[in-house]
Amino acid sequence: MVNLLFTVGCVVPAFLISLIVTRQMIRSAPYLGLVDLPAERKVHAAPTPLGGGVGIVCGVIVPLALANVLVWAITAGYLPDTWLPETVRAHLPGVLYRAPQMWGILTAGLLLSIIGLVDDVKPVSWRLRLGIQFLVAGAVVAAGARATLFVLPDPVAWAVTVFWLVLLINSLNFLDNMDGLTGGISLIAATMFAVIMLTQTSEPRWLVAGMLLVIAGACAGFLVWNWTPAKIFMGDAGSTFLGLMLGCLTVLGTFYDESSSDTHVILAPLCVLAVPLYDFISVMFIRLKRGLSPFHPDKNHFSHRLTDLGLSRKNAVLTIHLCTLTTGLAGLLLYRLPGWGSAWTIILLVVCVLGIIGILETAGRRAARDRSMTDQAETR
Repeated sequence: MVNLLFTVGCVVPAFLISLIVTRQMIRSAPYLGLVDLPAERKVHAAPTPLGGGVGIVCGVIVPLALANVLVWAITAGYLPDTWLPETVRAHLPGVLYRAPQMWGILTAGLLLSIIGLVDDVKPVSWRLRLGIQFLVAGAVVAAGARATLFVLPDPVAWAVTVFWLVLLINSLNFLDNMDGLTGGISLIAATMFAVIMLTQTSEPRWLVAGMLLVIAGACAGFLVWNWTPAKIFMGDAGSTFLGLMLGCLTVLGTFYDESSSDTHVILAPLCVLAVPLYDFISVMFIRLKRGLSPFHPDKNHFSHRLTDLGLSRKNAVLTIHLCTLTTGLAGLLLYRLPGWGSAWTIILLVVCVLGIIGILETAGRRAARDRSMTDQAETR
């Protein structure tokens, strides 16, 4: 019951704020120059407002700010705490203790979101954006949001954490190429991580789980307006923010309990985020193989390959959502199976899902190439 009330209290305010702010952005975006025009590499056929990420950012930051004020008022004695369950009440001092770290992460995410908004209005060099991402990730790690990775020396663990954050920032950004795709993937990932934090660890990680549920609620509010046919796009302001948030929370979430010998559960984030990570790595490989810039926009994503096979854009997005849910459930199963021997079954399951994706991508790419050759032959 406590988990249910906690979930509702985190999700509903974030959903409503994101819903309202995103609706306002639909009206305001054209006056701010935030409009995504149709182009050869894009799938939409009509000018569409950008800046939906503002709704997501507000849907995350505003509820967390209100919650922070509420916790401070209770611990300072300005408000009674009798209405809170004892299990939650005991963690209030810890929330205030972790608040500076939380606001450091949110500030870093807000900075990336602002840069994303600027890029949506007037494109910024990918080298500059990547450099800023590394600086922001480095600052977050220096502030304490870093993985220990067991026996690795601290400098190596910190470098791996920076790379992980930048990887997720760009994975979510690259994935934002169809209606409801990045918002849906982020909603699924945040929900799966929150379930793990609340039910699968030795004791609930209330703060991390709360932030994840707030992110899920904000994504849900945004998806009301972004589901096909989208009335607004997320833009870099939302995708980079979500990438950093999910990256930081997977690091802070402490998926592994020191009281347990089951170290294989550290693979849970990789399972949950397997599809966006695969999409990013495969697209980078294709671009480099063709001699293109790794950040050169194109139609080589998993979603594009599915539409090349004949799926509608809506069904392509739903297929990717289901693939992500499958790998996410596999990550959840890691907590039910003891030892690395059992974990290999889960790893093979995820590899099989990615293998299916690879086959679909190859078939889609071949179908697109055959159609192109047929069209060329007909025009001769």
